[in-house]
Amino acid sequence: MNETHNSRTSLVKGAKDIAKEAKRQAGKNFNKAVDRTSDEYSAQRSYNRFHNDGEENDSNSYGQVDRHYDNAADDEDGASSDATEGHDDEDEIYEGEYQGVPAYQDEKQRAGQMALGQLAGEAPKSCKELENERQADEEELAQQYELIMQECGHGRFQWQLFFVLGLALMSDGVEVFVVGFVLPSAETDMCVPNSGAGWLGSIVYLGMMFGAFFWGGLSDKLGRKQCLLISLSTNGFFAFLSSFVQGYSTFLFCRMLSGFGIGGAVPIVFSYFAEVLAREKRGEHLSWLCMFWMIGGIYASAMAWAIIPHYGWSFSMGSAYQFHSWRVFVVVCALPCVSAVVALTFMPESPRFFLQMGKHDEAWMVLKHIHDTNMRARGEPERVFTVNRIKIPKLLDELVELKSESGNPVLKVLSKVKAELQGIWSTFMRCFDYPIKDNTMKLAAVWFTLSFGYYGLSVWFPDVIKHLQADEYASRVKIHTSERIEDFTFNFTLENQIHRNGVFLNDRFISMKFKAVSFVNSSFLNCYFEDVSSVGSSFKNCTFVDSFFYNTDIDDSKLTNSRVVNSSFHHNKTGCQMTFDDDYSAYWVYFVNFLGTLAVLPGNIVSALLMDKIGRLSMLGGSMVLSGISCFFLWFGTSESMMIFMLCLYNGLSISAWNSLDVVTTELYPTDRRGTGFGFCNALCKLAAVLGNLIFGSLVGITKAIPILLASCVLVSGGLVGLRLPDTRVNVLM
Repeated sequence: MNETHNSRTSLVKGAKDIAKEAKRQAGKNFNKAVDRTSDEYSAQRSYNRFHNDGEENDSNSYGQVDRHYDNAADDEDGASSDATEGHDDEDEIYEGEYQGVPAYQDEKQRAGQMALGQLAGEAPKSCKELENERQADEEELAQQYELIMQECGHGRFQWQLFFVLGLALMSDGVEVFVVGFVLPSAETDMCVPNSGAGWLGSIVYLGMMFGAFFWGGLSDKLGRKQCLLISLSTNGFFAFLSSFVQGYSTFLFCRMLSGFGIGGAVPIVFSYFAEVLAREKRGEHLSWLCMFWMIGGIYASAMAWAIIPHYGWSFSMGSAYQFHSWRVFVVVCALPCVSAVVALTFMPESPRFFLQMGKHDEAWMVLKHIHDTNMRARGEPERVFTVNRIKIPKLLDELVELKSESGNPVLKVLSKVKAELQGIWSTFMRCFDYPIKDNTMKLAAVWFTLSFGYYGLSVWFPDVIKHLQADEYASRVKIHTSERIEDFTFNFTLENQIHRNGVFLNDRFISMKFKAVSFVNSSFLNCYFEDVSSVGSSFKNCTFVDSFFYNTDIDDSKLTNSRVVNSSFHHNKTGCQMTFDDDYSAYWVYFVNFLGTLAVLPGNIVSALLMDKIGRLSMLGGSMVLSGISCFFLWFGTSESMMIFMLCLYNGLSISAWNSLDVVTTELYPTDRRGTGFGFCNALCKLAAVLGNLIFGSLVGITKAIPILLASCVLVSGGLVGLRLPDTRVNVLM
């Protein structure tokens, strides 16, 4: 009996010990939770005005909670909590030290999320209601994000990204100028007939048009950095490859894909950079970024001036493979793109894009990196990034029909590509929804008119200068009639001459050049030709009797309606002979383009300094109207110097319109449609460039009236439409 009592007493004591231990462990767990909560919500800055009034525990909001929890559960043994047990005073975490990503847990919403964002237990909501909720969240996020960027400050990070994105924008400017500089050389080197001439300029712009729309739309799905990396890599690879291919059709294909790649640079670069700038810095620094396009033009002009005319830089591998100096120029022009790709790999994704996609933790990490980078550069490494919670918009599930996992891998890829294209098109159609439909239409009109006038006149100006030079060159031509030359050796260059009804008897043409020389109704009897180049020369209605040709480029294409009697051709030069050394205007044309691009510098500086002071719209409309008015002075352009002056004036006035249009387009579109909307506008820009090249190019040497009146009316009309756009100076990035 006593043993039974002792056993019962022992059991009761054991039960009490177990209860005490459970109580002590519960106290420890409670203290842990309190410590974690205090660390997580303690901050120096308050964003409580962004909390939802109806949700006490809304984990989508961020802020600080200035509450302290006291542990009232002291166990009988005096056990301390794990938060202080074994803690050393030297182990404390100092202010500014990385303490991990704040946990983003909205388990109630995530666990209960259904199709199209519906929460479990709630009545089904219509798509319109869900879209309205998302719109409200985006507006709240826009205000929060502005405060966050102000806390991050403007400093080293923005300047690093500025130069990286500047290289990408510089690549776009280089690509535009490469077309004009390479066009005559490539067509001559590849023996392109007149029917195929001009295709290079058009097909590159068409590639850029489709590239702008595709990459801009894809950047709203995959991210700014990733799409920009892929697009620049595409441009660099095919630009480099195009310098080595020999066939004109293959060269066109490579340049088209190169243009397709670089087409994404402009829409993504401005969207990317705008999303890491505070509102008060946005207009000015986006305008400074535009300067890199001008730098790209200067770089291309300088390289063309320094490389292309040097025929001695070329080499050949037999008669089948020729690598002339213009191909070296193409390789050099791919260097900014390659540099941009390398530098961009070290930059993070846009935090604004992460938030738009619901990636809270990734966005917080990037924002903290921006903050810490700028604070360290200021000499304030102890400054703590106080943001713990960021409002993200409700995600609407997109149901995408994909092939089964057991399907063909090719079908999977095709289904994925189809889904992405459908997503891009869906986002594009949303650019025409209220309330941004009117803005899209107005922006499209302004982009088209500005591009049509700018690129049209950019083609017309140099071609007019070339025609003026050609007319002046032709006015100095020397005409020889009914001459008779016997037993004479020509070993020097004949230039800008016309020989009619001449007779050449027993003459020798050795190591010489015919440069812009025409022989009409002339006879060559028992003549010897060796190492002869005939640039821009022809033989019309001529007769060759008992003549010998060795290592010359005189072939059927230069013998028009001519008779060849008992004459032989040996080791004729194959392919088309380059004319760099023989082009009297090569240096001058490159220098003119260099001056025209350099004239943009004052306009860039003015637009950057005044963008936030006088407003985007005033600068846009005023610049376009002034550019249109300046076109009327072209009536007085009767000399080369006057046309060069007008080219510089027009470029200097129009650049402010381009800069302000880039800023306005970036700010008018919300984040989820910014790349798509900008890409669409930039695609219209390239379409207008193609039309401008065709229309204005066909009018060169015919009339001045139509180009002048057309450009003036188009630019003034576009400027007036631009003034009707909403003012974005007070907007935040939605």
